[in-house]
Amino acid sequence: METRELRYFVAVAEELHFGRAAQRLGITQPPLSRAIQQLERRLGTALLDRTSRTVTLTGAGAVLLAEGRAALGAVDAAERRTRRAGLSPSGAPGLVLVTKASASRELLAELLDAYAAEPGAVPVDVILCGPSEQERHLREGRADVALLHVPFDSTDGFHTEELGAESQVVVLPAGHPLSARAHVRMADITGLPGLPLPRWPDPDGTYPPGPGPEVRDHAQLLQLVALGRACAVSPESCRAQLHDDLAAVPVLDAPTVTTVIAWPPHSRLVAVADLVRTATRLRGVGHERR
Repeated sequence: METRELRYFVAVAEELHFGRAAQRLGITQPPLSRAIQQLERRLGTALLDRTSRTVTLTGAGAVLLAEGRAALGAVDAAERRTRRAGLSPSGAPGLVLVTKASASRELLAELLDAYAAEPGAVPVDVILCGPSEQERHLREGRADVALLHVPFDSTDGFHTEELGAESQVVVLPAGHPLSARAHVRMADITGLPGLPLPRWPDPDGTYPPGPGPEVRDHAQLLQLVALGRACAVSPESCRAQLHDDLAAVPVLDAPTVTTVIAWPPHSRLVAVADLVRTATRLRGVGHERR
C-alpha cells in the first residue's frame, strides 16, 4: 500500500464526499476515484459504500481509517524527526520534552538536573504547552517524550512509565466559607454560587458549553479564583504556587492524578531510553523519601 493511496483514502473517509476530498488534496475527482477503486481491488474488499447521494464507510473502511491515520501520523513524525536531525551538525539532535505549563514543576526540574548529570546526556529542549497539547506534539513528532497526567491526558498508543500519583484539592479565594473545612467533596463545589468551575479548551481549540469562565493556562485560572470569579480542582502539588489570597482544601472524591512519562512505541533513540531510565530512578527515590 502506497502512502499516497492511504492519504487519498483518509481524505475521502473523513470528508465522506469525493468532491470535497479532491479539493482538499488539490487534485481532480476522477483520479481520486480511480485510486480508491484500485486500493479496494488490491485489498480485496470494499472500503466505501457509494450511492448517488452519499458515501459511507464499510466495516473494513472504518478499520483502515483508524490504522491509516496512525500510519500517516507515524510517517509525518518520522519526517519531522529526520529534519531535526538534519539541522544538527552532528546529525544527532538533542531531545525535545513537552509538558503542560505549571504542571509537575518540581519533578521536571529534578528530572532535567538528574539527566544532565548522566554520561552521554544530550541537550533537552522543553516545550511548555497548554492543556491537551502534549499528546499532539508527541504524535506529530514535534517532541520525543512527554509528561502526561492521567485521567486528563490520553496515553493511547504510547509507551509509558508511571512516575507518581497525587490527590486533588479545590482552590478557593482566601476567606471563603469552604476554606475553613478540613476537606470537601465534589458535590460541595459543583455549582458553587459565584464560583463556577472553569472551562478548558478541547483539543480542537473550542470550549465546551457551561457557566464557568474560559481559561487557557493555570496562571490565568489562579487569577480568576483570587478575583472570586471561579474555583478550581487541581493536583495537590499546586499548593506550592498559591499566594496568600488563595486557599486549598482536599477533595475526597476527586480522581487521583497520575503523572507518566510517555514516548512513541517506534522510538529507537538511546537518549529517550536514558531519560526514561533516569525518570524511573527518580520515582524510586521519591518513594524512599515518602
